[in-house]
Amino acid sequence: MKQKIFLVEDDMNFGLVLKSYLEMNDYEVTHVADGKDAIPTFKKDKFDLVVCDVMLPHVDGFTIGREIREIEQGIPLIFLTAKSLKEDVLKGFDVGADDYVTKPFDSDVLMMKIKAILKRSERTDGDDVQDTVKIGILEYHTKLRQLKFEDESQKLSPREGELLKLLYINRNKVMDRNEALRSIWGDDNYFNARSMDVYITKLRKYLKKDPRLQINNVHSSGFILVTPD
Repeated sequence: MKQKIFLVEDDMNFGLVLKSYLEMNDYEVTHVADGKDAIPTFKKDKFDLVVCDVMLPHVDGFTIGREIREIEQGIPLIFLTAKSLKEDVLKGFDVGADDYVTKPFDSDVLMMKIKAILKRSERTDGDDVQDTVKIGILEYHTKLRQLKFEDESQKLSPREGELLKLLYINRNKVMDRNEALRSIWGDDNYFNARSMDVYITKLRKYLKKDPRLQINNVHSSGFILVTPD
């Protein structure tokens, strides 16, 4: 069955070209051109990935991204924008973006990013067979990317899931920052490093159910997940 991509792009010519290109690469694509139509359309179907422009009429892409995250916490999200300002890139990552592509861009590069993100999602998302690890008083289902505490459940994004898994594998010892960036983001550049910092902040929030769990900075080296075991 074809994977489904939800595309939000207000430039009709560009949107239709990108939609056709994605369909040529064997994806099923739903295209919306107005920000106000994005959420109602998103709720009507089940998608594997979202590609969303930032500058949209009526409702901007960051707002749409936040609402999508509230509806489906773990869905991969790529922002498209004509802006390359650092604060805009960081804002996109703060919303929970898995990647951020600045226009104009090479369609083949976008396709590689989409394939890489979906591959990560498939690697950490699973069927009914659950690989479960205990992290303090929490349970993490690695295939489902579900972090559970009693009756509460948090679905992680693919990158959140990969990062938590890597921290757990290296628990109580330093997870090297650059190695993690190259493994999960594919590059250890400045923007990816800032993106990792945002995800670390999110993981700290998720783990605070157990005050014994800490993700500590190790200056110039990386991070360490301190666990009671």
